[in-house]
Amino acid sequence: MPSTIRLRSDNMMRECEEHGYFRDEYCPVCGEEGKFIMNDYELEKLGRTMAGILRHGRFDLRMDDQGFVRIKDIVATVKENNNRMHWIRPHHIIALVETDPKGRYQISGDSVRATYGHTIQLDLKLDTDNIPDELYYPTTPEEADIILETGLMPSDRAMVHLSLTYDDAFRAGSVRVEDPVILAIDCNKCFDEGCDIGKAARTVFLCKQVPADCLRIIHEEEFE
Repeated sequence: MPSTIRLRSDNMMRECEEHGYFRDEYCPVCGEEGKFIMNDYELEKLGRTMAGILRHGRFDLRMDDQGFVRIKDIVATVKENNNRMHWIRPHHIIALVETDPKGRYQISGDSVRATYGHTIQLDLKLDTDNIPDELYYPTTPEEADIILETGLMPSDRAMVHLSLTYDDAFRAGSVRVEDPVILAIDCNKCFDEGCDIGKAARTVFLCKQVPADCLRIIHEEEFE
């Protein structure tokens, strides 16, 4: 790898011989510096390419009906489309997946998929057991009344994305609007009405739609 690229590095991605991959200067378990894997630029570039492939079907790679693409095919595509990352190997993708704080990807055998954020239709086969009684969704003040009347449907994604906690939803909504309205979803009622909810990542849950009678506005004061 050219040294000019490493000069831009914060040594973000490293590997401890004993404790595996981590995103920091030193292993959070033993404090060892570990082996350099990727810098910030490289990690972001690889992540963006993977998101394009696994969430949006970019480059038309072979994908099964659950969204899995072979890791070696992604490696070949990254090399072909970015000559500054000719060094990429499967272990770089594995390192990214294993250290992703949001659990955005899942590896199975020699393949990987995005766990959420898809704009393409897939059969994700998510775990529907042990779903919380209530999940949360951020929206704008202008859209809240419409959603409460008509229900919650996907907009720019293939599935409705729900958050584990009020705070998770508020952070997600703050990207769009300064003071988002948070809707609470009655998950048991959703299941009763045939709208199954599946766990996609640590704090993200997916469903095809949420009926209007399963929704209500919730305020932060209710958690105090």
